[in-house]
Amino acid sequence: MFKDLPTTAETILAMEWADYETYFKDLQARELTQASLDEWLLDWSAIADRLDEQYTRLFVATTQHTDDAEIEKRFNHFIETVQPPSRVEEQKLKEKLLASGLESPHFKMGLKKMRAEADIFSAANLDLLVEEQKLNAEYNKILGAQTVLWEGEELTLSQMYPLQKASDRATREKAWKLVVAERLRNREAVNDLWTKFMAVRSKIVQNAGLGDYRAYAWAQKFRFDYSPEDCKTFHAAIEQVVVPLATRIYERHRQKLGLDTFRPWDQLVDTSHDEPLKPFDTLDEFKSKARDIFTKVDPQFGEYFQAMMDGDLLDLDNRKNKAPGAYNLIYGVTRKPFIFMSDTKTHLDVETILHEGGHAFHAFEAAVVPYFHERAETYVPAEFAEVASMAMELLGSPYITKEQGGFYTEREAARARLEHLEGLVTFWPYMALVDAFQHWIYENPQQGADPLQCEEKWGELWGRFMPGIDYSGYEDARNTYWHRQGHIHTAPFYYIEYGLAQLGAVQVWANALKDQKQAVADYRKALALGSTVSLPELFQAAGAKFAFDAKTLKTFVDLIETEIEKLEQILH
Repeated sequence: MFKDLPTTAETILAMEWADYETYFKDLQARELTQASLDEWLLDWSAIADRLDEQYTRLFVATTQHTDDAEIEKRFNHFIETVQPPSRVEEQKLKEKLLASGLESPHFKMGLKKMRAEADIFSAANLDLLVEEQKLNAEYNKILGAQTVLWEGEELTLSQMYPLQKASDRATREKAWKLVVAERLRNREAVNDLWTKFMAVRSKIVQNAGLGDYRAYAWAQKFRFDYSPEDCKTFHAAIEQVVVPLATRIYERHRQKLGLDTFRPWDQLVDTSHDEPLKPFDTLDEFKSKARDIFTKVDPQFGEYFQAMMDGDLLDLDNRKNKAPGAYNLIYGVTRKPFIFMSDTKTHLDVETILHEGGHAFHAFEAAVVPYFHERAETYVPAEFAEVASMAMELLGSPYITKEQGGFYTEREAARARLEHLEGLVTFWPYMALVDAFQHWIYENPQQGADPLQCEEKWGELWGRFMPGIDYSGYEDARNTYWHRQGHIHTAPFYYIEYGLAQLGAVQVWANALKDQKQAVADYRKALALGSTVSLPELFQAAGAKFAFDAKTLKTFVDLIETEIEKLEQILH
């Protein structure tokens, strides 16, 4: 067993390729037998954990400080000098293991995923993967630098979010238009970057010997349990079952607001005519109340979140030159999660911390899994990882009242829960739009490489899935909306996971409505499996069914609509 590996963040960050190479050579030289297999896999996991943690810490820094040239330099040094040779050595180890014919009863899914990785590996792609990561960083830099001037103050686009929820329509319209103008100012830069992304991905596919990028992404994402056609079945189910309800929700909002037409700047406003929800004043208050909610769901979750508070594992404030969005990543050696978001002082923050908290608790629970290739975030199916996060949003929702130690009065909590449930409904069509758009791009790579044709296709699909919002006169804003959807640019084909996971999460919530304690116990049991079983088995362990069909979807969309009607009655 390797016993002299670095264990602190500082020593891991200081590692160069020469430090890793010794360990890879050791693993490559060892005789592999059934008796030595598990220890060999554990040693490989120890090296993989350090590579993963070094990358993660460097990446986190680039998102925390998008304007810091020294941080960017360190990140680029790692992806240029450590990642490529490490991928070559990892490939050698995979080939060694696969050639041995040995199998561990404790490593079945890990071995299956290694076979998929080995099949698409090409040494000629190593430089291209580095180039792609640099393009990702450039995309984040463009979006992270976006600001607008509001009443003499420079604000990030995240800081403009509360203004787009203002009860005064003129205020939110002005805020929306300023944000759109800033995004359109970067239209050419994002489009230029897009053509570079597509050129790199075209070469990656050729080198991997595959017919198209979608086939590459399917193997890369270990999608053993469903096909592109299943995705299209899900799109059609959403169009049939969910789009009509989403359209009714938009129409109900229009009527409540007394408007002639429902415009894009009307999407975020609270139709109760009450003041926008303001859950907290300080980040300390936000963190302590979030911890109390997690404790109510399960005391262990409260302990996990307190450990994150104590361990400097939360970056939640909003500031310029911080990348947009929110994420949870795992530091491989400590097996501790890290949450990144930018607070807006709105209910979005509450939903975000519940969501990312679910991801974090998944990391804590799965830490018991010994092997990196069945525990690390890149190996846990995202379709289930998002069940962890989305289910936590729903499991935490009964405890957001001040009476329970949370943020809101009973009426405010009803407004928040109504907004959340309506958001589930309106999200599914948008998810289907994003995923259908990506299928079109990579089924038609020549057209998909042309940003103007992408804009046209996005607008067409928007009409199919999002018919309830009137963008007339602002077609450019609608047709370039895909520019702000980072997954399309930096993580292609990563989006269907959210829609499938949301269906799983609603099933966990449905179970909790009947028996909260048992539902949470099943949820935790599933989280602790990491990726040691198949995707359908993970859903089953959590008390859910992995499905794409309209019938299953309708069962749970009907439940959501019933709960929406109950909340409407409370508010009116």
